[in-house]
Amino acid sequence: MLHDRGMQVMNVEVVADSYAIAANYLRLSGALPDTITPNEQLVDIIVQLIHRGEFNKLRLANKAISMFEMAHSA
Repeated sequence: MLHDRGMQVMNVEVVADSYAIAANYLRLSGALPDTITPNEQLVDIIVQLIHRGEFNKLRLANKAISMFEMAHSA
């Protein structure tokens, strides 16, 4: 578990799994480079969604993909 400055306790596994799903899709689509280093923006998006109350891994990944793509389409 991860505790972030008095914020809600997050399940690291949910963050990691959601990130893996989203990053895999974004790499295959060419939106993310194929690197070992996690993309900070994508991690931040997932953490923000968890703070808003979303805990379903697949929904987190799908929303994060949409938000990431919108941020990079402008």
